[in-house]
Amino acid sequence: MEIYQIILIALFVYLGSIGSIVGNTIGWYTLGRPLVAALVVGVILGDVQTAMIVGIPLQIMYMGNVTPGGAVAWDLSYATYIGVSGAIVFGSGLDAAQVIGLAVVFAGIGGLVGQIMWNISYALNLPLNRVAQRYAAEGATGKMFIPNVVMGQAIGFACRFIPAIIVLTSMTAASAQADFAAIIPGWVTTVLGVFGGMMASLGMGIILSFLLKKKYHIVIFLAGFVLVTYFNLSTMAVAVVAIITAILYYVANSSLDSRKGVA
Repeated sequence: MEIYQIILIALFVYLGSIGSIVGNTIGWYTLGRPLVAALVVGVILGDVQTAMIVGIPLQIMYMGNVTPGGAVAWDLSYATYIGVSGAIVFGSGLDAAQVIGLAVVFAGIGGLVGQIMWNISYALNLPLNRVAQRYAAEGATGKMFIPNVVMGQAIGFACRFIPAIIVLTSMTAASAQADFAAIIPGWVTTVLGVFGGMMASLGMGIILSFLLKKKYHIVIFLAGFVLVTYFNLSTMAVAVVAIITAILYYVANSSLDSRKGVA
């Protein structure tokens, strides 16, 4: 990675984890989501295809990530931006399943670093309450933005941008030593491939658990699976077939209801 690419990705690690300045909607709930993060990293590193290949399973994996009471088990912004970057930097020569497994490994590293820095930022923000209380006691409400915005964001920026720069620079230095795909033992690439395939299957299972609410929904899913797998139809073709089927089903039910009403 070039210096400007490292700086840009580290900047998005910061922007994707905040709820102010750009707002929760743009920051935490958009730039911090794995699929959006993957697109951003892909554009910056010039490999959108690989980025989206790993971004989709990461999005599914972290779909259930919540922060109850502010408790963060895994920093999503760090995990996804570092994970996708690692997959692109070190994934040359690997197949899709192995690249996904590689992304999961680097996402784990990024998530762990992010969790540590999140807790450090919480600790560093505690004294800001006393600064704010002092301004409030003095009636200097015009200065409240200093601890709440300026100092708070300075701490957040330092705890995200700087460590991300260090991690991404270390990754770049390591990738320059040798062809990563060539020095990995065969059993490791096999494990990465199996693990990546498991993650994709797990992600599909999670999606289906949300979508399949009734038993007959499984039949619809299997019909689409058969059309794609055995009839080699594209997903667009299957979508068109599904729309036509839904319209016919709706028309048939409407006709049946009208006949019942007449009777």
